[in-house]
Amino acid sequence: MGSRKRSVPDRVNVLLIGGGGREHALAWKLKQSKRLGTLWATGTKNPGIAGLARACEEPANKRERFRLQQFCKKEQIGLVVVGPEDVLAEGIGDWLATDETVVFGPTLEGTRIESDKAWAKKMMRAASVATAEGRVFRDAEGAKEYLLTRDEAQVVKASGLAGGKGVFVAGSQEEALAAVDTIMVEGAFGDAGNEIIIEERIKGEEASVFALVDGRNILVLDSCKDHKRLGDGDAGPNTGGMGAFCPTPAVDAKTLDTVQREIIVAIVDAMRRDGIEYRGVLYAGLMLTPGGPKVLEFNARFGDPECQCLVHRIKGDLVELLYATATGRLDTVDCDWDRRAVCCVVLASRGYPEAPEKGAVITGIEAAEAMGGVRVYHAGTRRGTNCGKIKVDGGRVLNVVAQGDSIEAARDRAYAACELIEYEGKILRTDIAEKAMKGAKAV
Repeated sequence: MGSRKRSVPDRVNVLLIGGGGREHALAWKLKQSKRLGTLWATGTKNPGIAGLARACEEPANKRERFRLQQFCKKEQIGLVVVGPEDVLAEGIGDWLATDETVVFGPTLEGTRIESDKAWAKKMMRAASVATAEGRVFRDAEGAKEYLLTRDEAQVVKASGLAGGKGVFVAGSQEEALAAVDTIMVEGAFGDAGNEIIIEERIKGEEASVFALVDGRNILVLDSCKDHKRLGDGDAGPNTGGMGAFCPTPAVDAKTLDTVQREIIVAIVDAMRRDGIEYRGVLYAGLMLTPGGPKVLEFNARFGDPECQCLVHRIKGDLVELLYATATGRLDTVDCDWDRRAVCCVVLASRGYPEAPEKGAVITGIEAAEAMGGVRVYHAGTRRGTNCGKIKVDGGRVLNVVAQGDSIEAARDRAYAACELIEYEGKILRTDIAEKAMKGAKAV
């Protein structure tokens, strides 16, 4: 149900699932649609989303799915837009779709491209998609024995969902062995670490390419560059992402064509051969090696914070785009692009990612947005119960996004806006887009 082809209605009531910075950015873009009826959201504890959408109080989980199903029926929800990967991995694309409600996001089987890295590796091999050589292990001792036979550096990954933190790029054999203990012995990521992948460490420049896929048609979106490590110069632990920019000059037209043909189309066709009609976002995390692009991972949703950049580049109607993707009619919708570059800087809280401090009062958001060409998305904030002030309530607190005629201009504007925002314990990277900005123009 919910998958038959249909044209986009004149008015669509939309339910947005999720409550972070990515979802705030999606809500902002959805509100601009001429086809939007009422926008509902499950994440209205986020003050930014609360200012754009009506609150849906029903839980978005499989165990209590009947409540969300009834809500969609009562409020005549035509389109459900799913932000977080954990909800997709619970199968919301299967159990919430009906003849009246379509879901933007893959089915449970399609979500395995992200939620089961071992399965994804198998699919990549079947599709002849270039990726790092790797082996799958289900016991710590076997994994350690294998690592002791390796002379070169390795990457150790939890096979399941780990919130972007289950990947350890080991600089030595000792670090790789410690990563196995963290994932499998200490159980740092729960069941997500019951199975691990050990891969060769491939070198090059990282990039992300996103595509909308409606089962048969593919619309490749912009390339982005994420900054995963906590500190400047890519130092410190992996995080959910400390900043991003779009587009990245590293992905030229020739490279993008290769990614579309040899990676995106190839993996979508491989899933179709397995009986999976993939509909939603397909996110390819890439390493641009001297031998061409290789896949580090696939994700089944918009990246965070890359999504915060992408929504500023897309000039098309987002409700139309997402509805057409979910119903197999992507070829009937036009999409244009804003040619300006976009830079996103994440403001985090002291102690992130292990033990972020909460409760500090935030000031300066309005001043930052008054600059022009700047938007601030709430990622980990809340409104104080008594004082009404915005407070820190998570590790990644705010996403400061700016546009400019070049990457350098967008970056400078984003950092100028960051200086206007204050709270105790504020941390940020100071080198987002630094390597790419020199002489790079928006394309």
